Amino acid sequence: MQYGFHFNQNRCTGCFICVVACRDWYDVPAGPASRLRIQTTEKGKFPDVFVARLPITCFHCVQPTCVPACPVDAITKREEDGIVVVDRDACLGKDSCSLCLDACPHDAPQFGDEDNAKMQKCDFCEERLAEGHPPICVASCPVRALAAGPMDELGAKYGDSRVAEGFEYSEEMSPSILFNPSMDTNGLAVQKIDIRPRTETPG
Repeated sequence: MQYGFHFNQNRCTGCFICVVACRDWYDVPAGPASRLRIQTTEKGKFPDVFVARLPITCFHCVQPTCVPACPVDAITKREEDGIVVVDRDACLGKDSCSLCLDACPHDAPQFGDEDNAKMQKCDFCEERLAEGHPPICVASCPVRALAAGPMDELGAKYGDSRVAEGFEYSEEMSPSILFNPSMDTNGLAVQKIDIRPRTETPG
């Protein structure tokens, strides 16, 4: 079984509540490390302006490049659910090694600004999962843009699209995320923002 995420670009408003909830849940201090980031892509020309958002986290790839890159086996992929976890006690730290970050095209491995910071990343909220709860990012999203669970169940419910603006899918790594993208006239996955000036007179 492989667990993963589903993201609906039509619903995301860019409120960043998921990011704040994740940082708060894991007591991530202010600084460069963030287990979840929101990437915003802006496209188009006035008056047709478009914006697309993409959550950047660990996608718990079927074939994660970070696992073989770690020289001390601090990163492992769980057999029972495919979640990629890190043993921070075993991690050599960013001053001695950052091979996992070099290997990951999504910059999922994160390091704080403390001396020889140990790697941290999304672990699918494994403790919440063990208690039957969804990841905190999913639970906190006010517009239900995020979902999580077994990939086969997500695919049956939402479809199996791997296409989204700003996301590059790797057949070799097979990141565990599906999308419901919004589309513009060029077939690009984006969300349209109407910024045309209002012409009607307020009544």
